[in-house]
Amino acid sequence: MTRGRARDTNVCGVTAAIAVIDGKWKTALLWLLESGPCRPGELRRRLPGLTEKVLTQALREMESDGLVHRETYPGVPLRTEYSLTPFGRELSDALAPLADWGHRRLAILAETPPLT
Repeated sequence: MTRGRARDTNVCGVTAAIAVIDGKWKTALLWLLESGPCRPGELRRRLPGLTEKVLTQALREMESDGLVHRETYPGVPLRTEYSLTPFGRELSDALAPLADWGHRRLAILAETPPLT
């Protein structure tokens, strides 16, 4: 799915929503930011495998989509924190039932032997 679909007014609402959270890290970033503001270094430590470049790109896209707020504090070194906007919190709340469904699915898969 392309980033352009996130702003395409001629798609269904589910497609528009998925376009905003598309990618490997965005849902995990939403989940981490639910607990409060985080600095980029903290987000990277809590998500092993996430590179600085990909983190920066994901946060910029999320900021552009109105999901996160970037706050920069003066000083040396410069300190930056990211937090969910009310719109981002609304999306996180909307995803909660989907997360519950996913946990139920994983529990069922753990009980069922794989088909061979």
